[in-house]
Amino acid sequence: MKTCVKVLAAGIIGVVVVAPSVFGVISEPIRVEGGLISGTPAWAYGVRLYRGIPFAAPPVGNLRWRPPQPVVPWEGVRAADRFSPACMQLPRPQDSAGWMDGLVPISEDCLYLNVWTPAKAANDRLPVMVWLYPGAWRVNSAAIPLWDGSSLAKTGVVVVSPNYRLNVFGFLRLKDITQGRIPSTGNEGILDQVAALKWVRDNIETFGGDPSNVTIFGQSAGGSSVCGLLSMPGAKGLFHKAICQSGSAHFPQQRNEANNYSEYFLRQLGVKGNDSSALIALPMERVLGAYEESLTLRKSVRGPMPVVDGEVFLAPPIERIKEGSADGIPLMAGMTTEEMRILQVNDPMIKDLVEGHMFGRFRKLMPDWDMTATVEAYRKLLVRRGLPTMPTELYMAIISARSFFIPTTRMLEVHRRRHNPAYCYLFTWQSHSSGMTLGACHLMELGFLFGTYQTDFFGSRRLADALSRRMQDAWATFARTGNPSCEEVGEWPVYGKRRETMIFGEERRTENAPLEEERLIWDSTPDSMFGW
Repeated sequence: MKTCVKVLAAGIIGVVVVAPSVFGVISEPIRVEGGLISGTPAWAYGVRLYRGIPFAAPPVGNLRWRPPQPVVPWEGVRAADRFSPACMQLPRPQDSAGWMDGLVPISEDCLYLNVWTPAKAANDRLPVMVWLYPGAWRVNSAAIPLWDGSSLAKTGVVVVSPNYRLNVFGFLRLKDITQGRIPSTGNEGILDQVAALKWVRDNIETFGGDPSNVTIFGQSAGGSSVCGLLSMPGAKGLFHKAICQSGSAHFPQQRNEANNYSEYFLRQLGVKGNDSSALIALPMERVLGAYEESLTLRKSVRGPMPVVDGEVFLAPPIERIKEGSADGIPLMAGMTTEEMRILQVNDPMIKDLVEGHMFGRFRKLMPDWDMTATVEAYRKLLVRRGLPTMPTELYMAIISARSFFIPTTRMLEVHRRRHNPAYCYLFTWQSHSSGMTLGACHLMELGFLFGTYQTDFFGSRRLADALSRRMQDAWATFARTGNPSCEEVGEWPVYGKRRETMIFGEERRTENAPLEEERLIWDSTPDSMFGW
């Protein structure tokens, strides 16, 4: 029996219908690592689509919690005409925003990717954009309709979207607790992304892509993954440009935190660390169930996420970028103005937050930092802006800055100080959904970037169409040249001492140092206080 879940897009439920090809015509077979595949022309977009291409061996059996292994070859022609299952994850019960619908199977056998290409021939050598999806390293897949690559590919780029392992299947550190019997570092999901980039390097020419012109781009956990890849020795040379959307270079936990969670998780499973064979033999449903229990019962133990392990991540990405790990790579980074209004969808307690509970949340997130002065500074700032100052509003504004705005500006600062090209954007478009007060929240830009927005949620067709054209032109131009200046947005200034920023909203404009008052509130706060 197939297991299906509703897939959450970092707070917004998304569901994907996995069905046989609805596009009709099967393409001529082409050869990739592992064998021959055939794809389908994408409906109404003039691009070829290949779905469910293996880029690594299925991480099942003895390969559970192991780094991705080479593709297993197949005989004959493999039909790449349907999305693969999503990697193992939990369902979420609500679909408050209604951005996406459908069902997607989940499986441990999930290391597949999709390719959208407008190329007419293998020697076209178009720029390549590799998309890393959001979902807090817990949920989602490469098959979500919100980030369908058809429209973006039509701008003249090859779009690739890989799955990568999630939650305890992708980020559980077992190396220490099993004394090396299971050598997982806690970064296997990131290593899946590296394996996908190696597949792109070795195979993308077949799809008309240029392996010497690869841009990685991602949002939320995907944006933070971009920052991680910028810092990793193991990813060096696999990409040439990077776009971080609502991400952070401050994200990984320390090894002791990862080990604390692993000890807790194995207790939930009722398995001892020295019994590695029992761990490997556990049914995937039991592992997923224990993960669900851990989310319900745990208090101070953080869940699985990338870890500074000394092997995959030598140090927090922000430190490595300061040292020059991303030198020579053009970087574009930005965020929305009201990131954490998304909490109104996936955190039912946020609506009636009181002052004491607000400070309790801050203590849990930043136990070593007194937030009293920060809260008072934000209270005065919101008054000056004519905005409400209830605890809910204060909390969302502060967490938006701590998790996204400040990490983004600090990363851009350290990158440009090393004389690297850097570009900043701020997304201001407000949701027009009736009954929703999401503003320019987390995820809001994705419908415009991928051309998948729906006017009942995103607003005016004419203005929305123009915004989508601007974003697609800028992102695709950056992928081609490393500079997002283009016909649709005009000259996009390099991020420098004046903090030049492109504003994407109902109109396009550039501003120097937007939200500067907010940035200054955090000026003396150490890097260790930021991120997830």
